[in-house]
Amino acid sequence: MSLHFPIIRFKDVYKYYYTGDEKVTALSGVSLEFQKGDFVSIMGPSGGGKTTFLNCLGGLDFPDQGEIYLNDRLLNNLSDKELTELRRKEIGFVFQFFNLMPTLTVQENVELPLLISRSARTESKQVQSLLNYVGLLHRAKSFPAELSGGEMQRVAIARALVHRPSIVLADEPTGNLDSENGIKILELMSKACTDFKTTVVMATHNSQIADYGNRHFEIRDGKATGRAY
Repeated sequence: MSLHFPIIRFKDVYKYYYTGDEKVTALSGVSLEFQKGDFVSIMGPSGGGKTTFLNCLGGLDFPDQGEIYLNDRLLNNLSDKELTELRRKEIGFVFQFFNLMPTLTVQENVELPLLISRSARTESKQVQSLLNYVGLLHRAKSFPAELSGGEMQRVAIARALVHRPSIVLADEPTGNLDSENGIKILELMSKACTDFKTTVVMATHNSQIADYGNRHFEIRDGKATGRAY
């Protein structure tokens, strides 16, 4: 746990969208703080603001009001170039539909963030160590089409962790998996919080999945509240 400041801070954040002439409030005065190593579950109905929350935290969208801090760095003031660099170094992403490159092997998919950020030869031992961590070293030379859904999501988690990010953002990471593989993915992400000291922020609409977090919040109609599930 951080002794100085929370790793993530939302301070009175508002985000609006427009549908024709109608103003839609996606986030309404959201103020939250998370610590290093937290596994945060964000619950809420579809359209309630969960994905907007993740997009703002990941620097993919900007709040209309309020402030967002990552490692005590104000995201609002960063340029597009600075936000891109921040995502490459500090943020990992895990998506519902895996988003693996079909023409790359498992190892190459995991290496990709390192190649993009360093434009140089990556450390193969580091990649192989992560593949071993997620139980897929034997699949290093396989292609995504040869994997099960659970295996593809484990590759996605290895890819998200390969650059040792401060936070991992997971949007419905079990939504495309059966219950058995979903549990394995949740256990792996929970373990990664401890082993890598990474903060995981996971959006889900399923209260049983949310139980795997140690911090629980609900975003409904743009408002965030703490809740025990």
